[in-house]
Amino acid sequence: MKTKLIGAIGAALLALAPVATSAKTVIRVTLQLPATHSLGQNWLAFKKIVEEKSGGDLEVQLFPSAQLYKDKQVPQAVGSGAIEAGSAFLGRFAGSVPAVEVVNLPFFFRDEAHLRAAVSTGSPMRNILDAAVLKETGAKVLWWQAFGRNIYLDNGKPIRVPADLKGKKVRTYGKILGWTVEALGGAPTLMSGSKQFLAYQQGAVDVGMTGTSAVKSRKLYEVMHNMTLSYDSAIEFVAIMNNDFFNSLSPKDQKIITDAAAVVEKQLRDQVYSGEAQIVSELRGKMNVVDLTPAERAQWVAATKSVVERFRKAVGPMADKVIAAAQSL
Repeated sequence: MKTKLIGAIGAALLALAPVATSAKTVIRVTLQLPATHSLGQNWLAFKKIVEEKSGGDLEVQLFPSAQLYKDKQVPQAVGSGAIEAGSAFLGRFAGSVPAVEVVNLPFFFRDEAHLRAAVSTGSPMRNILDAAVLKETGAKVLWWQAFGRNIYLDNGKPIRVPADLKGKKVRTYGKILGWTVEALGGAPTLMSGSKQFLAYQQGAVDVGMTGTSAVKSRKLYEVMHNMTLSYDSAIEFVAIMNNDFFNSLSPKDQKIITDAAAVVEKQLRDQVYSGEAQIVSELRGKMNVVDLTPAERAQWVAATKSVVERFRKAVGPMADKVIAAAQSL
């Protein structure tokens, strides 16, 4: 039985082995979301550039909607070479590189310009984190994929200041975000994005935490009445490629890939942040949107200052390096 199982696993791995001929190299990409989602469209834009620039020598094949791997499996699948490339939530790398959660520190980035500078390819912070991801997982970061910024949802009294979260059960999607909720006086509950609608509908948690695009795409406005635009942290995915596979390509093909990555990274970030404003505008007709005043935001900032120090202590020297790198901009 054991021999048959190993044989089956071997056959499966063989089926996913890199496909290459003298005329064409195939790059298979595993995605968690549909090809119609902004992240899927981002890969389609990459595919178009790569295939055109290589004259067809490189072919990009997309496998959307977790056909091959679930989000938590992507870092290992790409890093091991079971598949050539994919996208994963940045937080999935926190186990091997805890410092990646710097993007979840509340109000760490001064504004959108600071965030863009810190997460752009070649920035001091990116250089540290991308190198660490490669060293620990064998996955080369091609580009970061913007998903939006964090907001809060609820059905009771609109959340305007930290006191409004006191004692509330809050859905979170990462450890640092849980620390933020605790600092604000709430009780964090880790929950996957796909479970949100039902959890909010059934009252399993009092407060939701997600991005504006998820409110729209998952129709969370049907089960939550208020949306608070805290924009306290960034939600990032990463497009990764197996490093051995990348190094097996010719210098010309490597340049085609890295150049295409730079183009689509900027395209997506521009689209997401301009689209965020459009989504909020649309949602104002479906739910109560809370815009924080400067005085209210100052209360949130003051209440969550301790999270940065907690992050430093938990992560160690690497945390100091990425924080200093981001703050130097």
